[in-house]
Amino acid sequence: MQAESAVPQDGAVPEPLAPTASDDGAAPEVLALAKVVARLRTEIASLEALASTAAVLERAKGGLMVRRELSADEAYEALVESAERHGRTLMEECWITLGSSRSQRVPEPAPAPVLLPSEGPGETGSVFSSGRYLTRGRRAGSLPAVVTDAPGARRLLAALAGRLADARTADDVAEFLREGLADALGVDGVMIYSMAEAGRLELTGHAGIDRDVVGQWRDIPPLANIAAVDAVTGEEPVWLEDAAADAERYQLIGGDARRWPTRAWIPVAAAGGPADLAVGFFRGRPGPFDPQARTVLLEAAALCAGPLHAVHSPLTVPPDHEVAAIQAVFEALPGTAILLSPLRTATGEVEDYRIDAAAPDSVDVAGRRGKELIGRRVLETYPTVAGTALWQGYLDALTTGTTYVGEPFAYQEVVAGVPEQSTYSVRATRLGRRLVVTWIRHDVTQREARRLAAMERLGNLGWADWNLVTDTINWSDHVYAIFRRDPELGPMTLEELPGHLLPDDLPALGADVERLLRDGAPIDRQFRIVVPDGIRHLRIVAEAETDAEGTPVEVHGFFQDLTAQRDAELALRESERAVLVQRGMLQAERTLAARLQHALLPTPERSMDLAGLRVDVAYMPSDSGVNVGGDWYSAIELPDHSALFVVGDVAGHGLDAVGTMAQLRFTAKGMIVTGSALADALTRLNTLLIHTPPDGLGASATATMIMARYLPREQRLSWVRAGHLPPLLVRDGRARYLPLPEGGLLGAGFAGAYEEVSLRLEPGDHLLLYTDGLIEVPGESIDRGLDRLARAAVDCVAGERSEPLARLLEALRPGRRDDVCVLDIHLPANRAPVEGG
Repeated sequence: MQAESAVPQDGAVPEPLAPTASDDGAAPEVLALAKVVARLRTEIASLEALASTAAVLERAKGGLMVRRELSADEAYEALVESAERHGRTLMEECWITLGSSRSQRVPEPAPAPVLLPSEGPGETGSVFSSGRYLTRGRRAGSLPAVVTDAPGARRLLAALAGRLADARTADDVAEFLREGLADALGVDGVMIYSMAEAGRLELTGHAGIDRDVVGQWRDIPPLANIAAVDAVTGEEPVWLEDAAADAERYQLIGGDARRWPTRAWIPVAAAGGPADLAVGFFRGRPGPFDPQARTVLLEAAALCAGPLHAVHSPLTVPPDHEVAAIQAVFEALPGTAILLSPLRTATGEVEDYRIDAAAPDSVDVAGRRGKELIGRRVLETYPTVAGTALWQGYLDALTTGTTYVGEPFAYQEVVAGVPEQSTYSVRATRLGRRLVVTWIRHDVTQREARRLAAMERLGNLGWADWNLVTDTINWSDHVYAIFRRDPELGPMTLEELPGHLLPDDLPALGADVERLLRDGAPIDRQFRIVVPDGIRHLRIVAEAETDAEGTPVEVHGFFQDLTAQRDAELALRESERAVLVQRGMLQAERTLAARLQHALLPTPERSMDLAGLRVDVAYMPSDSGVNVGGDWYSAIELPDHSALFVVGDVAGHGLDAVGTMAQLRFTAKGMIVTGSALADALTRLNTLLIHTPPDGLGASATATMIMARYLPREQRLSWVRAGHLPPLLVRDGRARYLPLPEGGLLGAGFAGAYEEVSLRLEPGDHLLLYTDGLIEVPGESIDRGLDRLARAAVDCVAGERSEPLARLLEALRPGRRDDVCVLDIHLPANRAPVEGG
């Protein structure tokens, strides 16, 4: 069984077992290596056969595309259907098609229109008729408009299919695409990326791309702003048609968007698998891709699937490296397998095993897969395995060469703090001095099924899907419970649904169904059905998967029973009147507090001149909730012709906060006017808050504050702080925050000490005092907000510009979740010194 631990430390080297000669004199290791080489030759032959098969298939598809006017996907489906109908293999059908195409050049007539069962002559049928939405019904007797109206596009794609059949490398594929699409669509560059380990993209083919660009973009990490990564992971084409907008959204490959103003990244997947390749088309001319161009590019990318997957796999493995050879074989295995090397003590006893190779499908309990397991040790993660039957089985297989087949056993692992128990069956076989271990994990499917069932039960919902090509409907078990339907009857057809709906809900749901099944628009609709135990309130959420032409081919969605929620809504309506009354009371309190706040904090409409300084004030009350905040400011000239500046923020909202704000504002002003030092004033305000709890009950209020006094003769600003954010100084086109002196939150404790510091203002300086509402964003660190303010201040406040704070607020656009208060203290560059102070 695989291990799941950190990479082993150096120094533990597996000690080889003593070789034993076989009957013909060859050591077992040599025989084992010979078998590996033989298997590798078989793999190479298989890959070469795959490449030949892909070439034949692409040529046959190209022939059908010309003769019968089909798309690439339709040509492939026609080959498969004909092979099944005549009892032939797909390759036999391809060779027969190629042979007939040489002697028959006349296009086959289109099949006669099929009369849908739900529609008679001249009738359109109900919106709840399945036949009008089935893909095979709509396409009978007609072809997609882009193919029917563009014979040149069909010939282009058919010729491209023939060229791609000759491709032997991914560079060949890229060059054939560039040559085939250059004149018709203006494509002058192609890049092909393949998915590698850990979500990386690796450049496997290119044409028409500069060498420097190729070198720079040969390897792409799993970044979120690369269009090629989005195309593969999202399995949806990415159309880049606006260079400016695309450069903001993505990091463009090749840098300068002027070289290729329009680009397209289209995912490519193997048959039945996820997307693992991305084909990029680079166009030197501007303008969006029209619908026909998009269809041609999608079809061209689809034609590349076979050739690319045939040439993408490496065909050679270093023959002199045993582990590399075994890993190469593991890469082709469909199941789970790992190669373990024993790690021995000085006395030769096996103390652990290291994983040296792993098949791609090998996965441990923690979700590590394939090559992520290489280098991990067994006992570092599974210490309880030592001494068990599994451990002894490994030793027996390694010592005697007898294959160990263990009984199924349970192992409990803690993943993300949650204990999970898994059941394994393990098989171990010696290969030279190592062990090849395979295993089966029995409980993955059952666990996922249990989780899905639990989700449906807890959410009272069930999933449903409908294949519009095969007319196959599937329901989960809980949908039968929601509709009170016997599972033996099977899923309900679209025609049956109206018989269960209330008549009032039929028009709206019918319009949604038509938009979903005809146009592919997603729906989210609530409706009511009648069941034996009453009326049920249901919700349907569904979306459609479309083909390259935008035609819905499959619908996925879920039904949810909302009856219990609707009953709860009725109960909630009974309390709605009380809520409205309470809201009115709170709104009245807010109005009163806002009026009081406005009376206490009138905001000047123009700049103020105080002690030779130009002072601008901005105040924006919060617009969220029903309470006003406690942000405040003071900017006054003192009797000695100096100036006092204060910015504060009281914790909380409502009348209590406004009352505390008024108390602090007037008390602070009075103490400074009567001669108190700044630090002494803060100490007394702290004592005042501690001994004045709101309404005489509960804990005392808290507040932050900055208080500054400016002496115009010395052009010196002395200031103190109580837990407030640092002032921002803008000088000579640069912004910096002043170092914070000592000073704790007002009202937080008796042991408050406040330090006074000073700063000499120079002509042209701007000093910003502000509250936290200017910079704070929920979920964001305060440092990011401070950085954002510093950058904006340089652009908006520096110099002698008019209305600096209006510019600053426009640049920052604070969220208005809290009050915003800002003071801009500016010493004009040409202002003469003020006497006094």
